[in-house]
Amino acid sequence: MLDPIVYGIKLKGLNDALTVEESTDSTKDTDSEQEEAVRALKTIGATMSCNPSKRPAVKVLSIIRSSPRRDAVIGLLALNSWLTEGETNGRELDYIQLIPTDSKLSTMVITVESLPGCAKERLINGDVSIERELVAARIEEWKEGSDCPKAQVIRMLGRAEEIEPQISAVLFEHAISAANFSSDSLSCLPNAPWKIPAEEYETRKDLRNTCTFTIDPASAADLDDALPFEKVSEKVFRIGVHIADVSRFVLPDTALDREARIRSTSVYIPQHKLLMLPPELSEQACSLVPGEDRLAFSISWDTDDTGNITGRWIGRSVIRSCCKLSYDDAQDIIDGGFEVDVSGKTGPKLHGQFELKDVVDSLRSLHGITKKMREIRLRNGAFWIEIPKIVFLFDESGNPCDSLLGVRKESSFLVEELMLLANRSVAEVISKAFPGCALLRRHAEPKSMKLKEFEEFCRKRGLELDASSSGKLHLALPKMREKLKTDPVLLQILLARAARAMQLAVYFCTGDLRGREDEWAHYGLSIPLYTHFTSPLRRYPDIVVHRTLAAVVEAEEAYAEKRQSCAASDGIGNRCFTGLYFDEEAAESEEGREALVCAAVRYGVPASEVVSEVAAYCNERKRAGKHVEQSAENVYLCALLKNKEVMFSDARVLRVGSTFMTVYINKFAIERRIYFGEVEGLTVEWIRTTGTLVLDTLKTKPLREVIFLRSAV
Repeated sequence: MLDPIVYGIKLKGLNDALTVEESTDSTKDTDSEQEEAVRALKTIGATMSCNPSKRPAVKVLSIIRSSPRRDAVIGLLALNSWLTEGETNGRELDYIQLIPTDSKLSTMVITVESLPGCAKERLINGDVSIERELVAARIEEWKEGSDCPKAQVIRMLGRAEEIEPQISAVLFEHAISAANFSSDSLSCLPNAPWKIPAEEYETRKDLRNTCTFTIDPASAADLDDALPFEKVSEKVFRIGVHIADVSRFVLPDTALDREARIRSTSVYIPQHKLLMLPPELSEQACSLVPGEDRLAFSISWDTDDTGNITGRWIGRSVIRSCCKLSYDDAQDIIDGGFEVDVSGKTGPKLHGQFELKDVVDSLRSLHGITKKMREIRLRNGAFWIEIPKIVFLFDESGNPCDSLLGVRKESSFLVEELMLLANRSVAEVISKAFPGCALLRRHAEPKSMKLKEFEEFCRKRGLELDASSSGKLHLALPKMREKLKTDPVLLQILLARAARAMQLAVYFCTGDLRGREDEWAHYGLSIPLYTHFTSPLRRYPDIVVHRTLAAVVEAEEAYAEKRQSCAASDGIGNRCFTGLYFDEEAAESEEGREALVCAAVRYGVPASEVVSEVAAYCNERKRAGKHVEQSAENVYLCALLKNKEVMFSDARVLRVGSTFMTVYINKFAIERRIYFGEVEGLTVEWIRTTGTLVLDTLKTKPLREVIFLRSAV
């Protein structure tokens, strides 16, 4: 099918042939360079295959692009290493050393003159406490042949042993912005208090009279999804997802849009919330708070009690949530709690016409349907790897005082199932309507080497696992869960190992993989198409997807007006673009193509080149956010252990060597390697013939108190 964006350019009368003709020579040069590069790579690959024990030696010819690590150095100043570099204009240039916290980076030098004012003054006054402060710096110059680059301190972060400076260092290293939003971005926000304009009620579907509620963490303020439920008949139920219509407020190419794109994602770490959008939007105008009319992008499905979907409607709406449920509230309802008393004093606070009984009945029905949907999805090949996540508890001073492992409950799976269904539905629609510029998310198959390592890890623990194909792995994981019901710790370890064998899911532009549609698939979910649509307050790709979907909806309405074939607006019909079955004939017709092009221009659907750039950048930002969350977790864990001084936890030995052992610590759900040489007072004897390790804390201890470990554990 013709890409509507390309078709739109042709409609505007642009002569593409001239551009093609002018660029023919350069294209040939580029092609020849690419062919030469491919040949070189094949030669290297063949050489490595013939000599597996050798690695090819290379020489760096030039640096194409500077590493972002140059601009994100964290370290400590060293007062006892002042250096002097000759005379310049009659005065000495003094240097001080910067010792990076990352051991992979070399020691750096900084001019005293370039230090921030307060730091320079403290240094001159001989304040030795400055050595205990973390500093954020960037490399200014690294001359060829020099082992010691010159850097510049950007700011002092604070005492290295304190939590907040360490968190600031983590954010700086990964370029996560903790700054306030710019005045230009804030000028794009609607005036507060914001009320829905009258024309929005006229052009959107009114869904305020459907029982709708949100399910989120108890502390959440940015509520970007709500769940409606309606019983159409004895055997037909209308379930759905309402998503905050963020693209109505964040318009393309505005200052707010540009800043949201740069931030790319919200980052949540203990005691810190780094938002992608200003709280005036994410926590007020867009947040689907109960009792208030809100603008939404909605998807409704008609389904029977077995989870079979018979109809679908997608469009913009006005909704009103009747209550905010926490995950614990929702779980209590699922488990039979919140039985309604006549006084109506029990349960969450309600708004509007619906009573607690309506919410309870709707939620339980929704749970029953989504549970069947989940069972169908898992039977069809999707696999589930649930890894416990550490949750920190804090004292009144904000210091970590304890921890526990968070385990997801049925209420979480209920929400997850509907979000997965919504994301999959939107991916189907936008990839068919705009096959050259849709932003999707794919998950490639695991690397064979990683799977072999996982198979071997399982085999050593008496578990035969065939991971030779995705289908066999899908079947093996449920059997593993069943077999290890009595050993949940080993199950946790194996699932964590399985997760490490997986590749990361990534965003991509469909235009980059045209003709290779098999590579669009999501391995973990075992589905051919997937995207992100359900969190536009927290992820920039979702905003791009919203704009694309809005264009499809408007094009569908414009096409239907011309053909007078639209289904009734108050029901769920087989619409030509957003229904269960995409009408390719309608999309390829002259009216269909023109409608898609006009809508794409109106809603700012980006061209394929822009989508590719957004996908690549958002992938990098998502990885950075993940690293920040993991690093922050380590910061709080270290602080907790420091405060406790001694903490006991069961652990399981996974591997034993002559100088180390790898253990899994149950309490924290983490795997760590312990090097014996770093443990004070520990004596070690490795008996190679039997693969036995003997550990003793004191040489004088009797033999009965010595610990024996075998490498085959």
